[in-house]
Amino acid sequence: MTDNPVAASAEAACAASRISIVVPAKEEAPTLPILVNRIREVCAEASLDLAEIVLVDDGSRDNSWQVMKDLAAAGNDVKAIRLRRNFGKATGLMVGIEATTGDIVITMDADLQDDPAELPKFVAMIEAGHDVVSGWKKERHDPVSKTLPSRFFNWITAKASGIPLHDFNCGFKAYRREIFDRVQLYGELHRYVPVLAHSLGYSVGELVVQHHAREHGVSKYGISRFLRGFLDLLTVLMITRYAYRPGHLFGGVGTIFCGLGGIMLVYLTLLKLLAGAEIGGRPLLLLGVMLVIIGIQLLLFGLLAELVNNRTQPPARNADLISARTDITPGASNGTK
Repeated sequence: MTDNPVAASAEAACAASRISIVVPAKEEAPTLPILVNRIREVCAEASLDLAEIVLVDDGSRDNSWQVMKDLAAAGNDVKAIRLRRNFGKATGLMVGIEATTGDIVITMDADLQDDPAELPKFVAMIEAGHDVVSGWKKERHDPVSKTLPSRFFNWITAKASGIPLHDFNCGFKAYRREIFDRVQLYGELHRYVPVLAHSLGYSVGELVVQHHAREHGVSKYGISRFLRGFLDLLTVLMITRYAYRPGHLFGGVGTIFCGLGGIMLVYLTLLKLLAGAEIGGRPLLLLGVMLVIIGIQLLLFGLLAELVNNRTQPPARNADLISARTDITPGASNGTK
């Protein structure tokens, strides 16, 4: 027996669902055989029902694709997919997830920094009721040039999204497969799946995971990923909060601008009428007029966005909003007799 409640429930929980593991890789040929063998060992030891390991070659220039093909040929539990070029991690994940057949999808990196020994804990948390479980590399074995910007980025993202996760950048995550019937990944949105899922009402949890130092290859990410991540954060906030009401965003800002500009113009008008002051050369006049014009433009832009949204945005399906129901007949009345 173990004192860890998550680990203790893992063995019983793991047998209930089939799991698929998706591993996007770019120039990670030396680590792939080690990772696949380690995943198999952990699944066998923990009695995990492994549906498949999906390896996605995201534009590698080494022999990663040949290694993936050899692994797929040697075992029925490995699928190998090669993209035409480097499309980015989000695309690699989405392509790999589309090829999965399991009830639970677990994503992890190919560089051996994610420990497959954590797999039973992820599955146990999903079986316990979470829809998404995000890994937290509490003790990172990375240089300060990566850890400090990452901590700042995670703090900003947690505050902006309202989801108290500590490590949005961690690629070690587990999901119920159904989530990806509603969430599409592109750009750098892979790190924001918990935010997107939470906006749809799914339960999001966090698991502290062991993080190993990189022993093979080099990191594929630089400081530029934080800029891309910030821009994608703005996209996610727009999608999750204003996808069906863009007029509230642009109209709200426009109303504030118009109000501020109007107050300035009223003040200058009273100053002219009551005190006879010269207002033509005052910067406040130009600022007030500019704010009113920009405010009106934003209001009109919000109305236009609402019109376009009404014509093109597919309505939210009611089935996507329901987590459980007592009746089993579609369209059955929920009223009491």
